Amino acid sequence: MVESEPDVALEDTDRIEGRSALVNNTNAALALAGAVRSTLGPRGSDKMLVDENGEVIVTNDGVTVLETAKVEHPTANLLISTSSAQDRIARDGTTTSVLLTAELLRNALELSRIGVHPTLIMNGYRIAAEEAQRQLDEISRTASEDQLRATIGTTLAGKVDTALAETMTTIALDAARALADEDGGDDLERVRVKRTQMADGAAADSEVVHGLVLRKQRLDFATPASSGGGRIAIIDGGLETRELKLDAQIEIRSTGVLAGFAERKRAKLSAQVEALTALDVDLLCVRDGIADEAAPLLKAAGITAYRRFERDDLERLSVLTGARIIRDANRITAEDVGAYTSRSEEKIENTWHMRIDGNGAAMTALLRGTTPAMREEVSRAFDDALGVAFRLVREPGILPGGGGTQTHLARHLRAYSTTQKGREQLAIEGFADALEVIPRTLAENAGLDPIDEILALSAAQASNGAWIGLDAMSGEKADMAEAGINDPLFVARQALTGATEAAISVLRIDDVLWSNQGPQTPDWSNQIDDD
Repeated sequence: MVESEPDVALEDTDRIEGRSALVNNTNAALALAGAVRSTLGPRGSDKMLVDENGEVIVTNDGVTVLETAKVEHPTANLLISTSSAQDRIARDGTTTSVLLTAELLRNALELSRIGVHPTLIMNGYRIAAEEAQRQLDEISRTASEDQLRATIGTTLAGKVDTALAETMTTIALDAARALADEDGGDDLERVRVKRTQMADGAAADSEVVHGLVLRKQRLDFATPASSGGGRIAIIDGGLETRELKLDAQIEIRSTGVLAGFAERKRAKLSAQVEALTALDVDLLCVRDGIADEAAPLLKAAGITAYRRFERDDLERLSVLTGARIIRDANRITAEDVGAYTSRSEEKIENTWHMRIDGNGAAMTALLRGTTPAMREEVSRAFDDALGVAFRLVREPGILPGGGGTQTHLARHLRAYSTTQKGREQLAIEGFADALEVIPRTLAENAGLDPIDEILALSAAQASNGAWIGLDAMSGEKADMAEAGINDPLFVARQALTGATEAAISVLRIDDVLWSNQGPQTPDWSNQIDDD
């Protein structure tokens, strides 16, 4: 029997078609969701992550678990991308988005088995997501000061202990308010706030300094270690003469020629120092190096110098002091010079730290802990707290936590599905069922019966409104506003959007082709012979 051309073309490829492709992709999504399912909520468990070098991370942060895992399946990688996007945009809700995506795919698979076409399922999911977004706006409230703090605390629930969560909330709100009126986009809090891990002190001693604390020591210890204020110049380069990059040799036949080279080098450095002195600069920070010959010149001019800065630190220093970053000291102008209010140096754990204060909105988070693992966990908790606080200050909408939001949306969508024609009703009901994975998982992680808790929560909401949720710590159904268990509106909105888009992307796939051949050198012999 003669093979058809498609069979010959795909002879080195594994192929999964139709419902089998959906089954395969759904199983991959459910397996990945199972890896982070137990981390959800204040009663969530931790995960121990061990890399190939034996380094250990203990965390229950969903995105950390997923991004650390080595995953090869493309659908699983799609869910990891969804989780990463959730973290990048909302800074929280990563586990929620993965669980919801996996549950949407599970329900889509069940609907396909009873004859609902994937196109109808996708259309129903879109209708359900749009209606859910409208409901989020209807039940959301504007957060008060106490509710802001409670919402940030909810973000940290289960990640760190209560006392540390309170500390992280306080310092995150402090930093977020300082950046509230600044321009710079959604990632501003990551750009303007430097994270520095400190070995001295306990985790509860962590703080935010409205200035920059850097592991630096001045070039010349004969210059002052501190200053009450002054003028600063920032150079994106070095204070040194340029070196030839050509592989060339110069033959010198007279000692005077060599002395001339050195004299011209000193003259160029002297001109750069004089340009700084003319503008009353007393503090110099450069990205690269400073020539040895320049050190005595700077000291004589009364300029304290620091070198080897990271580019990000130079940009924060520019914001803090108002100094412009320049490339060449010879071209500096009065507009390029900034001002700082104080400078000091301190030796902490055998390392010199330099602190500069100014009037700009650039800060340093000093994150402390007794062990490296603890400091890493404090750093992750601060990132979450600051990201949520920064967005809450700008968009203070909140929703009921404890699965209350998802339970309300599920109840509403089941009633709403009857207003739609056709089989999209089934997809909307499947979407509603998928939303209940959040309260169900919260109950499971708290050691409660998930079916009983969902039924009881739904009945309580029918009598008392959408703000009734599950308090996983006590097991009671309570008003989430009074209990201080709130979720940010922007987190829930992004989780719904991301999960729906990811699920629809997978549902659109009806054919998976796996290549069995590795890279090979193409055989051009036939074409060569033809030529």
